[in-house]
Amino acid sequence: MVGYGLYVAFMAAGYYYNVTFVQLGLLDLGTRHVGLSRTGVSWWMAGLALLTVVVAIATGVAVDRRGLGRDLHAKLRLLFGVVFVQVLLVAIAPHIRSVAGFGTWIVVAAIALGVGVPVSFGLTVDLVPAPDRGYVAAAITAAAYFLANVYPLDWRIETFSAAMLAAMVPGLVVLGWLASGRSGLVDALADQHERFGVGRFCHPEPVGLRSRTFASLLVLTFAVFFVDSLGFLRIVEEPILVVSSWGSPAFGDHLLLAVVHVIGAVVAGVFYRNFRKRTIYLWVFGLFALSHLLYTLDIQLGQLFPTLGGAPPVVNPATYAVAVSVYTTLNFALWPDLSTPDTIGTHTAVGVGVSGWLATFMSTALALRLQEADVGLLSHLNLVNAMALLVFVGLLVAWYVGNARHHGAGGEAA
Repeated sequence: MVGYGLYVAFMAAGYYYNVTFVQLGLLDLGTRHVGLSRTGVSWWMAGLALLTVVVAIATGVAVDRRGLGRDLHAKLRLLFGVVFVQVLLVAIAPHIRSVAGFGTWIVVAAIALGVGVPVSFGLTVDLVPAPDRGYVAAAITAAAYFLANVYPLDWRIETFSAAMLAAMVPGLVVLGWLASGRSGLVDALADQHERFGVGRFCHPEPVGLRSRTFASLLVLTFAVFFVDSLGFLRIVEEPILVVSSWGSPAFGDHLLLAVVHVIGAVVAGVFYRNFRKRTIYLWVFGLFALSHLLYTLDIQLGQLFPTLGGAPPVVNPATYAVAVSVYTTLNFALWPDLSTPDTIGTHTAVGVGVSGWLATFMSTALALRLQEADVGLLSHLNLVNAMALLVFVGLLVAWYVGNARHHGAGGEAA
């Protein structure tokens, strides 16, 4: 259980850092302190995502070639170095006032994030047995999103920096002790990869990076991140859409979304453990399509009946929150379950880097292009909804065709 706790703490803290300090804090820093436009900051963020992918894949390949996937002590030392750099970056960020300083910060942060992806996910084979990874991923998602929604409510870089330092400095001390080699706890956990390091989907044969299974899941997860980012980037630009949810001054709205995220994560953990991958993806894309449909219906009703205009109901962001929790849980569990201790570095780097960071980069670029082309809010959300529905229907057709072939071959229903 100690290993479970360490893994959840490390991963939840890292994801909280990404969804708050990096995604929200840097926007405030770039616009308010450095003087960049929101579009300018978005391009810098896209560059951060692209560089992170390159560094992550290079690090993942190096981890596997040197056999570090089986070396818990080495991974903890690397993770300590990553967190140490990130603590320095968090402390420095509120004092940046120039474009050059902002760009330098972005480059260093991308390198740290890129190294951190395969190293942190690599801890899965040492700390979490395959049957429990869905539940542990749910715990990570629930903890990270609960904290991200309830604190801080003030999206300023100074507030984010203070909150992150308060959490990261004690964590850095603990991580330093574990990485020092003086802890018998690490020695006790160091051989666990031999017993449960092989992922759930690597039986009876390991999944290869070029296999059809890995490629199809990579494409689907890329689509999930792309749809999410493309929709959310536009939603947060519209005050009317966030005033009753993520940007609400009322703590109750934030607490409600935090609880919904937790519920969504728990449900996702159960689904991951008991259902096939295709079923989970169907839920994800179906929920995204439903959430954007709710937003577009509200906008259309507001245009038809202006007297009914106002902030959209909380059910819209709540539905969105469930979709995000489901796919985040899937993302934390899936890539380690497609890996072994000898492939965990490359597989997680490619999986998380390409489907997460690269998808974010491309959706950011598309969102900026649509904004420059003066595409309206309704048209933008309709496009996102169409993408989600297209993949959802495609998965249904693939499921039907697969079952039809299985029955035709005399097999049982899948």
